[in-house]
Amino acid sequence: MKTSKKRWLAILMVLAMAFSLAACGGGEAEAPEAPEAEGPSEIQGKIILATTTSTKDSGLLDYILPEFTYQTGWEVDVISVGSGEAMAMGEAGEADVLLVHSPKDEAAFVEKGHADADGRFDVMYNDFVIVGPADDPAGVKAAAASDAIAAFTAIMEKEATFISRGDNSGTHKKELSIWEKAGLQPAGEWYVEAAAGMGDVITMADEKMGYTIADRATWLAVGGNTQLQIVSEKNPSGILNNQYGVICVNPEKNELINADGAKAFQNWILSAETQELIGTFGTEEFGAPLFTPNAAK
Repeated sequence: MKTSKKRWLAILMVLAMAFSLAACGGGEAEAPEAPEAEGPSEIQGKIILATTTSTKDSGLLDYILPEFTYQTGWEVDVISVGSGEAMAMGEAGEADVLLVHSPKDEAAFVEKGHADADGRFDVMYNDFVIVGPADDPAGVKAAAASDAIAAFTAIMEKEATFISRGDNSGTHKKELSIWEKAGLQPAGEWYVEAAAGMGDVITMADEKMGYTIADRATWLAVGGNTQLQIVSEKNPSGILNNQYGVICVNPEKNELINADGAKAFQNWILSAETQELIGTFGTEEFGAPLFTPNAAK
C-alpha cells in the first residue's frame, strides 16, 4: 500500500536523524534533566510525533518526553520539521499526533477533516523576538525596540542581511505575516531563504551578521553561543505572540495510525501535571520558563 510505504519512510527518517545526531555529538545546548518518575510496567509501543524544530532545539522535548514514556508506556519517535511540513505529514497519515505553532493553519487542518473528532487544543505559548548584530546596522533597537513592523521596515530600507526560515514553518508564517502587515515584499540579495530549522537559522544569522526572527525558547537555548542580540521584542499589539497546539491525526487516514498512543499523548500534555512540568522548563538555567502552559481542555 502506498500510504504504508510512506509511513515506513517516516520511521526510517526518525532512525536516520537519530544516527545523525549521535554522529554529530554536542553541537547543541544540553537540555536540563526532567524530574524522575516511576516507569511503567511495560512498554505499550511507539507513536510518531511530528513537531516543530523549536520544541526540539529549545530542549523541551528532551525534558518532557521521558516523563510521558514513564507514565504511559508509549515511546515517542520525534520528527522535527516546520509546522507546515508536520501538518502535511498528518494529512498524509505519516504521523500520529502533531505539536505545532501555526494556529490559522491548524484550524484549517481540523476543518478539512485531518484531525480526530476532538480537534485541536492549546498547549502553551511564548513569543517571537527579532535578533541581529550587536552593532545593529539597520538601527532597529533605537527606532523600533517594541514595533516589529517598524523593525522589518528598517531592515528592508537598509537592505541589511535578513535570514528567513523559508520552510513553511510556523515561524516562517509569522515572519511573512509581519512583512504583509508592513506592506512590504522582501526580495534581493540581502534577503536569504535558508530552508532550515530555527537553531540553524540563528547560527546562520550570526555567521552572516544578519537579522532574523526566532521563537524566544530557541533563542534562549541557542543565542547565547552567538554574537547576536535582541533588537525588537514584546510588541504591544500581540503580533509577536506564539501559540502552540496539539492535534491527534484522524485515525481513518490508514490502519497504521496509532490512535490510542496519540490520544494518550494529547491527554497527557494537556494534564495539570504536565502543564506544571512545562511551566518549569528553563527556570533553573534562565530564571524564567521558556514556555507558558495554557491548556484549557
